[in-house]
Amino acid sequence: MSTTLAIVVGYLVGSLSFAVLVSRAFGLPDPHTYGSGNPGATNVLRTGNRAAAALTLAGDTLKGWLAVWLVLAFGPGHGVHEAAPALVGLAAFLGHLYPVFFGFKGGKGVATAGGILLAIDPWLGLGVLATWLVIAVFFRYSSLAAIVAAAFAPVGALFLNGFRLDVSVVAIFAMSILLVLRHRGNIRNLLQGKEGRIGERKTAGPPPADQPQG
Repeated sequence: MSTTLAIVVGYLVGSLSFAVLVSRAFGLPDPHTYGSGNPGATNVLRTGNRAAAALTLAGDTLKGWLAVWLVLAFGPGHGVHEAAPALVGLAAFLGHLYPVFFGFKGGKGVATAGGILLAIDPWLGLGVLATWLVIAVFFRYSSLAAIVAAAFAPVGALFLNGFRLDVSVVAIFAMSILLVLRHRGNIRNLLQGKEGRIGERKTAGPPPADQPQG
């Protein structure tokens, strides 16, 4: 397995949009067409179907973890570069944001990034997850929790890496920046007091015109 092939496979795995796949399986509307327009677990939860939302969250997290784990488990015996796990993780994250199977209209990458971090460094992944949970429980804004967790991730990665920059830390920085950029519409809504809270049902009507599709 070459490093290039591993990166391509990582991107394809990341391109599996579980929000769309699960919604189709449950007979739910396309998540691009309601609420925030984001194909992710939080938006699927707006349909009121908790099982579909949970499966979406699990699938998006697992695909990020799996893409990196496959390289860690099988890469060393097949000549992949030592930086491959971080690069494959970044590729899987980009696949979620811009999925080739769904017209490049993907999600914001929160769950997938979490799975990637858990595979790269379980302690970092758990720390980021704990950060997300604390903010989500206290403020009930998924977007705010994601932004705070994204800010924490590269700092935590630097700390655990002895404040040394390497490919893994740079990849995590890149994912964090992209994740925050994907939430720019949410940031505007938070500042204007218009952001929806976790669990709110909002199935009628198209997503807001200023809300990024992803």
